[in-house]
Order: sequence, then structure tokens, then C-alpha cells
Amino acid sequence: MKNLALFTDLYELTMAASYYDHGMFEPATFSLFIRKYPTSRRYFISAGLADVLDYLKDLKFASDDLNYLEETGLFKPGFLSYLEKFRFTGDVFAIPEGRLFFVNEPIIEITAPLIESQIVETFIINAINLQVMIATKASRCVHVAWPRKLVDFSLRRTHGIDAGMKVARASFIGGFEGTSNVLAGKIYGIPIFGTMAHSFVISFEKEIDAFRAFAQSFPENAVLLVDTYDTVSGTVKAAEVGREMALKGQKLKGVRLDSGDIALLSRKVRKILKRTGLRETTIFASGAFDEYKIQRILDQAGDIDSFGVGTKMGVSADAPYLDMAYKLVKYAGRPVLKLSPEKITLASEKQIFRFTTSKGKLKRDVIGLREDKLEGGEPLLNRVMTRGKVISEFSDLFHIQKVFLDEFSKLDFKLKSLEKKETEYRVSLSPKLKSLQSRIVNTIKAKELGES
Repeated sequence: MKNLALFTDLYELTMAASYYDHGMFEPATFSLFIRKYPTSRRYFISAGLADVLDYLKDLKFASDDLNYLEETGLFKPGFLSYLEKFRFTGDVFAIPEGRLFFVNEPIIEITAPLIESQIVETFIINAINLQVMIATKASRCVHVAWPRKLVDFSLRRTHGIDAGMKVARASFIGGFEGTSNVLAGKIYGIPIFGTMAHSFVISFEKEIDAFRAFAQSFPENAVLLVDTYDTVSGTVKAAEVGREMALKGQKLKGVRLDSGDIALLSRKVRKILKRTGLRETTIFASGAFDEYKIQRILDQAGDIDSFGVGTKMGVSADAPYLDMAYKLVKYAGRPVLKLSPEKITLASEKQIFRFTTSKGKLKRDVIGLREDKLEGGEPLLNRVMTRGKVISEFSDLFHIQKVFLDEFSKLDFKLKSLEKKETEYRVSLSPKLKSLQSRIVNTIKAKELGES
């Protein structure tokens, strides 16, 4: 779907139409942030920015879009004429992909004429919510499995084609080795991995014939699925094929376990491989893995070299959404905020300043005003678009992954724990932002609530 102008909630367009009627075209700044952590999470990974910028730079309403809007009977001719010439002309500040961030910190801030910055809300939340959620979930799997390698096996059960592509991308940012998704490999340059299905094995009269056939077809990449009938028996046959390959100067790359008591079976499989001289043959495990199951298998002394991680990661099963919001923080030069209980927003254009210890570990973040200068703090929000033009050169995914892994290594171990602890990374407000918040809250209470 190339034209995404109508990929928006109706109220974005009805608000825009009313803004148009009342001549509200002044610059508006919106801030995208997450209000609270899902259970047992204490950090997020920035992901999805590239898709947002691709959307913004090409955004326009096609003639059939305008015809459809006219047919709804909701919109006046003047507003539809305005949309005919619509382009995004604003500025974007954002946290680079791969960097860590925390609750209430702006991931993206957009400044553009009010109608432009309003209409793009739905797409931006949709794109960023999914990829941040998946990258963060994937990183938790990587953390508990380290130094074992993980591969994205989620494609069959992700929520549609677009999600399948974005999950492959986001999980790679979060530290995965690669994906089974061949199209993602082509589009994003992610390494692709695969073994065989049980259907391949049972299509042959004998299990060992299937193994020999696959090894003959892929002598450099033979990973044999050994649990179709019995894992131990299957491994013995795989080892026989491995010895046959060795006589030809080849190596059996690995065996895959997909069912049963993985921890116990992996130890039995390893003994068979060692006993038959296949010490370099790896053990790959799949089957409903996420960070919790990986941790459980390893705690049970599972002898696994790498994991295929699928459904539960691909849908972030234990935390399938983020409390993400896109809120107006400044209009026509006037800082504004929302005062709803438990949903108070931070006014005006902002910057995040990251402070580290003398040893380079992450220490604390301060959310300040855009014009703040906080000595020793690294500004995280970078200008990536000016007047509708992308100005930032984007790194490839390998560099983005490296950025993440480097910063993740500097995060306190307690904040990576899977346990439900109260420990959170320290995030505070700068004195100038605190002062501004206080002034605006007092003004709103006086004007809107009649409080002195």
C-alpha cells in the first residue's frame, strides 16, 4: 500500500477540517512518549523511525482519496481543496533507532502547521508502537540467552504481512542474529536462516533418507530436525549422516529440537554428538520460546547453542501493547499541557539529556526544554527532518544493532531482570521545565477551574 494518506483515524480529519474552518494554521508541536512500563519491563528501544520519515516525506492525498472523502459527506469543498495540495512541511526531532529510552521521555517531537502535525498522529503511533514493543521484547530474549544466538521464527503468526516484516526488522535491532523471513532478508539485508519442517521428514519412507537428501542438497548448511518420531533415535540417525558427511570432507552444521523436555533432551543429544565425534555440530531449539521459556530451559541446564524464537516474541505475548501517546505540547508559541488525572503531559518542545558514570554506565536522564544546556548530559533528540526534508543519513541495521548492544551493555543489570521489581531508571525534569510546568498548571487551574 503506497498511498497512506487515509491511514488515519477519522477524528484526525474532522479536527483538521475544523482547524481549517477557524484559520488555525500556526505551528504546533506534538510529543510522542510512553506513559508507563508493561509488567516487568524497565526500558524501551527506539525503533520504527525510518518508517515514520518515509511516510512523512511522501505524504499526499491522491485524487481517489479526495473523491472518497467527498462521498462521505463530512467535508466541505474548501477543506478538500486544501488537502489536494497537502504536504508535510514540518521539522522532526527524534531519538535515533537503537538507543534506549524510558517512560515519559519524548521518542519523537514534531513541529509543523497544526493540521499537518495532527493528521500524522495515527500512522506515527502505529509504526513506533509495534517496533518499540518488539525490539524491547526481543532484547529481553537476547539478554537471558546470551551468548547464544537467536533467530526470528515468528512470521507465520505475526498479525499480518506488515507486522511480519516489521517484527523481523525490530527483533534484529533488539539483538537477534537473523530471521526466517526471506522477504525481510531482501528488503532489510537481515541474515536469513532456516532448517526443515516435519513434512519434509515424513515425505520420505525413512527418517534417515530425509536427512541424507537434505545433507546432499545443502552440504554447507545442513540442520536436521530430529524430533519427528523420537528425538534420541532421530539424533542417532543424524549423527550417522554427520559421519558420512565427514568422510566427504563436509560437516553437519546442526540438529534442531522442537518438542518434548528440551532441557533433558538437549543433554542427551549432546552426549550422542560428542560420542560420535560431532563436537562442532550445534544444537538449535525451537517451540514457543520467549525470554521466560529460554530462562527456564537454561536454569534446567539445557545444552542449547541457539534458539528459534517465534510466536510469543512476534506478538509480544505478555505485553502486546504500549501505553503510547502523541500529545500537543505547544501551539502558536504557547506551551500547553493536558491536566487529566494520571495523564498529565509535559509542555513545550523538549530535549533529553543522558548522564553516565565515570565508567561509562548509564546513570540518569533529565527531560528538559529544547533550549536547556545541561553540562555533562548527552542530548538524545536529534533533528532528523527540516521543512519536510529528511536531513539525517540513516545507518544500516547492523550499525543500529551495534548501537543498541553497546548501550544495553551499559544499563544496570537490575533493569534487565525478568522479575517484577520496583527498580526503575532515574528520569527527572530540568529546573526550567519544572518551573514551566508549574506556571502552566497554575494558569489552567485559574482559567478553567476557577482556582486561585
